[in-house]
Amino acid sequence: MSNTLDTLQEVHLRAKLQALLQQHRDLDAAITALQEGANPDPFQIRRLKKMKLDLKDQIIHIENLLIPDIIA
Repeated sequence: MSNTLDTLQEVHLRAKLQALLQQHRDLDAAITALQEGANPDPFQIRRLKKMKLDLKDQIIHIENLLIPDIIA
């Protein structure tokens, strides 16, 4: 793939980015709810935190594709 994105690719990436950001927020809320519950399940919390980290990696990757590096 070349260094520049065409408009369709950029639109697709921005839509995927928004979906990933929403999933990241949803997982954050789920983790908080589980931690504040009466009997928090540490294994489920750990699994959700790992999923959240995986999403963050995907988010960073897409952001790097959308925001080109500026060489000073």
